[in-house]
Amino acid sequence: MLVRTTRTAGILLLNMPATRSSTRSATASPLKRKLEPTDAAAPKTPKKAKPTAKATLPAAAALPPVTAGTPEPDFVPADVLLCFSFDEAKKHLIQADSRFEDLFARRECTPYQQLEQLHPFRALASSILAQQISTLAARSIKHRFIRLYDASIPEKHSDYVPDDSGPFFPTPQQVAQTDIPTLRSAGLSERKAEYVLDLAARFTDGRLSTKKLIESNDEELAEMLLEVRGIGRWTVDMFAIFSLRRPDILPVGDLGVQRGVIRWVLSLHSPSYSITVSPEKNVASPLKKKTKKAKDEEDDILPVFGQSSDADGQSPQTPPPANDVTAVVPLPPTFTPSIKRILAKDPEPKSIAALPEGLTVTELKNRLVGKKKVKGALLSPTHMEQLTETWRPYRSLGVYYMWALADVDASILE
Repeated sequence: MLVRTTRTAGILLLNMPATRSSTRSATASPLKRKLEPTDAAAPKTPKKAKPTAKATLPAAAALPPVTAGTPEPDFVPADVLLCFSFDEAKKHLIQADSRFEDLFARRECTPYQQLEQLHPFRALASSILAQQISTLAARSIKHRFIRLYDASIPEKHSDYVPDDSGPFFPTPQQVAQTDIPTLRSAGLSERKAEYVLDLAARFTDGRLSTKKLIESNDEELAEMLLEVRGIGRWTVDMFAIFSLRRPDILPVGDLGVQRGVIRWVLSLHSPSYSITVSPEKNVASPLKKKTKKAKDEEDDILPVFGQSSDADGQSPQTPPPANDVTAVVPLPPTFTPSIKRILAKDPEPKSIAALPEGLTVTELKNRLVGKKKVKGALLSPTHMEQLTETWRPYRSLGVYYMWALADVDASILE
């Protein structure tokens, strides 16, 4: 068993504020700030013009250069994550479909309004550890995993109280030096152990790094991460949305997003279509106030639910809503019955675009009840792209709200 002998070895967060104390409001600071080089002689970065509703998004974030002898930081500060104006994104989506105005008023778009420090290796490794198991099992395995590197951490997860630097997590270098039998002693399957070691090796030898990930565009990000064993396109999309806060990500294979998009579109094209909420969802579950420990542990959690497409080729399922007490991912709660008033609201004529070729109101209704699926999916990637085209370049924000539509019961009123 590897034992972490010092609380400061390899951890760069100890001289930083606690993770949650770095939370920023996207509304208060809509434009992302690049970290400037520390050299006083470095030229100032010229100010960027604010993007218009249909403007091309700003370039990816840039971290300061790493000088010789200075290790690269293993985190990204909260205030450099957002690469676009959240207010401009809201304005664009509302212009595309006026119903979005009510959604923004009703629910906070958590990934883009509550920003936290990002630890890429921690987020991706935790995602691998949690694949294809329940939330509680994932929490237990992750706790046993980190104890391999710090035996001073209590054996029970419930007894662990992180210090001011936040919850401990091993560095890629520590994990890369661990053998598979040791990892399996923490509850990892042999395959997951191989996946985690591959990820750690890439961060250790430089094929992956915080700097490369944060400064990559969406295509480069996918290319780098898809080379990692155990990481597929869905995990890449979740990392881009929930960790990097990228604004224009569309998880075309996510069944929850597909279901939400169909319901959103049907309510425009079919006056007879209605959504009802099951009895147990008519009363919103009160959200318990999270402890500092729970909040800290959420910072690097990515959605990993059910049978991940990364593992077995199946379409990912809808994540649990935020009012699920076993869920640790801050997704929006399921909408209550009042969502019908928003969906039935008369939109501006320009919001009602013609359905793509091959889709009709009847076809969409049949897809929702399990008929005529496309290779196990409700919508093809092409139709997903076409139905959300007007959301560009801020599709990630619309996607977030589609998850809240995915978990409600739908009834088709003839």
